[in-house]
Amino acid sequence: MIDTSLLRKEQVEKASQVIRYDDYDFVTPQWIAGADVGFEQEGKVTRAAIAVLSFPDLELVEYQIARIDTVLPYIPGLLSFREHPALMVAWQQLKQRPQLLFVDGHGISHPRRLGIASHFGLLVDTPTIGVAKNRLCGRAEPLGEGVDALQPLMDKDEQLGWVWRSKAKCNPLFISSGHRVSTESALAWTRCCMRGYRLPEPTRWADAIASNRPAFQRWMRSPAAFE
Repeated sequence: MIDTSLLRKEQVEKASQVIRYDDYDFVTPQWIAGADVGFEQEGKVTRAAIAVLSFPDLELVEYQIARIDTVLPYIPGLLSFREHPALMVAWQQLKQRPQLLFVDGHGISHPRRLGIASHFGLLVDTPTIGVAKNRLCGRAEPLGEGVDALQPLMDKDEQLGWVWRSKAKCNPLFISSGHRVSTESALAWTRCCMRGYRLPEPTRWADAIASNRPAFQRWMRSPAAFE
């Protein structure tokens, strides 16, 4: 029997440790990474992919995939406890440790302010940004239809992040501070890492690797894959 009250208490404790301001020692990072987590075999296996990109050219230089037995069933609001163990295995396999990490998921834009981007960023003590595809909590004013339409994501008087339309005719992204990155910088760095797609390059590559998408298949056939 899982004591969810203890996990929620741990979330609150860890959320209090999350640094919400810019706390990094680089002007231009050398390596930026993206992380994505999914599940296989009807949820029995957790799959984590981390893609490391050079900056500012945003070329894929390394990737790691980890598959482990799922440690926790799906429990709303506690997804980060289910996801972070596989991410940690992939992280420990990296040869190039990134200075900045994007995670496909929420940072502080979580009911207890500890989504997977904040939880994992805290565990690895790395500046981290959450880029989620769906809203988890908070509210925002109606978003314009044009590219770069932007609204703050609010919970009462607290700003949790941004709702941002990164590409025309696409649903918006929900961008938030994960750890050691301010709300303003989370948006700025996400904009820096766009190359015409809905997702920023770090998480787009992590998703492509995790799902073996055509972009990753093409990369695997290129000389860069063997450097």
